[in-house]
Amino acid sequence: MFDFISGTVARLTPTHVVVDNNGLGYMIAISLQTYAAIDGKDKVKLFVHQVIREDAHLLYGFATEQEREVFLLLLSVSGVGAGTARLILSSLTVGELQQAIATDNVSTIKQVKGVGLKTAQRIVVDLRDKIFKESADTAQIFAPLNNTTRQEALSALTMLGFAKAAAEKTLDQIVKTEGELPVEQLIKHALKRL
Repeated sequence: MFDFISGTVARLTPTHVVVDNNGLGYMIAISLQTYAAIDGKDKVKLFVHQVIREDAHLLYGFATEQEREVFLLLLSVSGVGAGTARLILSSLTVGELQQAIATDNVSTIKQVKGVGLKTAQRIVVDLRDKIFKESADTAQIFAPLNNTTRQEALSALTMLGFAKAAAEKTLDQIVKTEGELPVEQLIKHALKRL
């Protein structure tokens, strides 16, 4: 099993990259997110996952370990194969997908071509706990970032005289619906709701 492959980019398209590693060219399927991350680079290091089928041995490559982890979680959902998982990660960033799962936003996932309502619902239900567990283990979810921002916003709101409990509840609702926001915007949204 391969963990990563590094080398020189021999050929790059939005769906595949050929990485030359000491004269051996590895054809690796990639998402658009990975394509954007490695476009224009001569040397790359891709975290890979190998899929062995009866008729093919395929490599899927990712610019970050986090993207690979989410890809593997998507593969654990019934009805989601490697092609669909790659398509999801091409249409949504890891953060957007985590946000959609965290907020039960089935419609965002359903907008990905080839993903129906039932599959989108299954992704949300099956991965809700796994995404948070995996992210807590690797400390790569958007919550820690929001936590610092949220704390700064909470501090500002309590200094302005708002009750801490009410401010916390409002901030949680804003983060859940709006996603990641700078502190200033988070405070502005909270002021409108408090």
